[in-house]
Amino acid sequence: MPNVALNFKGKAVSSQKIFSPEPKVELVNWFTSPYNNAVATARTCYSSRVIYAEELDKDEKTKGRRDAIAKSIYEAGHHTTLQHATFQFVLDNVSRQFIWSFLHSHPYYNSEQVSQRYVEVKPERFSIPPLEEPALSYYKETAQYLMDAYHTLNELLRDITLKQYTSIFKNRDPEEKKWKNVLKKKTQEVARYVLPLGTHAHLYHTISGLTLHRYHRLCQSYDTPLETQFVVNKMVETVNGVDPEFFKNIEDEIPLEETPEFLFFQNRPQLCAEEIAEEFIDEFDSSLDGLSSKLISQSSDAQKIMAQSVRTILGLPKSKLSGEEAIDLVLDPAQNPLFGEALNLTAQSKLTRSMVHPHFTFKKKISHTADSQEQRHRTLPASRPILMRQFVSSKPDYITPVIVEADPKVKEYYDDVMTTLWERLGKMKEMNVSEEFLAYLLPNAFPIRFEESGNLQNFHHKWTKRLCYTAQEEIWQSSKEEVLQVKEIFPQIGKFLTAPCGLRSRSKTSPYCPEGDRFCGIPVWKKEVHEYERLI
Repeated sequence: MPNVALNFKGKAVSSQKIFSPEPKVELVNWFTSPYNNAVATARTCYSSRVIYAEELDKDEKTKGRRDAIAKSIYEAGHHTTLQHATFQFVLDNVSRQFIWSFLHSHPYYNSEQVSQRYVEVKPERFSIPPLEEPALSYYKETAQYLMDAYHTLNELLRDITLKQYTSIFKNRDPEEKKWKNVLKKKTQEVARYVLPLGTHAHLYHTISGLTLHRYHRLCQSYDTPLETQFVVNKMVETVNGVDPEFFKNIEDEIPLEETPEFLFFQNRPQLCAEEIAEEFIDEFDSSLDGLSSKLISQSSDAQKIMAQSVRTILGLPKSKLSGEEAIDLVLDPAQNPLFGEALNLTAQSKLTRSMVHPHFTFKKKISHTADSQEQRHRTLPASRPILMRQFVSSKPDYITPVIVEADPKVKEYYDDVMTTLWERLGKMKEMNVSEEFLAYLLPNAFPIRFEESGNLQNFHHKWTKRLCYTAQEEIWQSSKEEVLQVKEIFPQIGKFLTAPCGLRSRSKTSPYCPEGDRFCGIPVWKKEVHEYERLI
């Protein structure tokens, strides 16, 4: 089947071509005999001994039985057997949009990707979709415009960043190579907001065989069906190269036209109008009451339920352990030194498993680049959008970093870049460039509006990591807002929600700051969360 890109009305806008440069997919580590292993694990469930993979292909009769079992359990939906086999891929020339929309949109993976915070982006590192002239040239010009703006913004940010840095680290020489590199990373962290979502990344991506089956089945889905289909088919192809049997029962891809999102808009084309998106944006943003993350739902008896679960774990009646004592026993690092550990052990400890009962839901608006970090907290599921359903070509829509707001000269340049970009996006829309490809030119600053839910155990881990002053500022700010709202409603739970150094200080774990040379320079462990403030 030819690779095609489709807009939300289902019109094909390209043919056999693929992105340039072509995404690279390399299988670098894998399970031995993954197909045999899957069947061996299935047979072991019903055997008086462990069945080993090498037993399953010794003769034709054994192979026949193996294949029958594999087919039967696959069709019955007993797919955990496919989860044992693991495949590690190296990916390159893939877009940040593809990573956000597909690779990191679910919990069943592990990735380590190049950071735009710490690595300077090279001018040529962006995806070029299969467009026809004159749209192709205009696309390239626009991408290059954003790349140039990134480098200009890096320079413009130097003065205010230097001023902030030297006010914190008065004894450091900013011209010393070590600290000069730190300053460069600080400006890169902010300058990247103007980079296009089509900017390339390279990464290690590790998934199970079950996840790869799921990838293949639904690779034709929003927001990046062409790039996703190409990369996933390359993944399948490389695994076939080491075990041609593993995908013996693989299902066909679900066509994009048969996905529920596509069908919804196909049957209601009037809802694709930009004025509908504008109404949604105004409605959503006004409901946030000036916050980037607003608590909209929570377990009403969170503290009561958590306290009772602690008593149940310990086998104690209420008369022997009050609610406040029970919660303190779990959350106070002075009583629970596990919170001073570098490892997150809350899922392994019996007492901290009581943290799974309080639940919270937040309505959020953060930039694409901040959400790319937010979604790495894979145990906090969220309903992220079809991106172009929140786009209005006539209305620039973007997040502005606080340090940009603090410098009028930088702010003026930043706003000019965004205004110019939206003018260019509008022109490309007039050229009938599909929404799929138009999205690759949206900036990292483009807002993601969504709802996110999770339990205290998983939010606690995120808040602990992201309240650190070395965390990206925007996700730090939203975490601060979330913690302050939880503190107000549930003070017994909230009193021990703090940055990692605060937990380590209370648990008497030394050094209080675990970051070494990355220490932010501020004794945050002495501050309450409402006192947290920062520009860099």
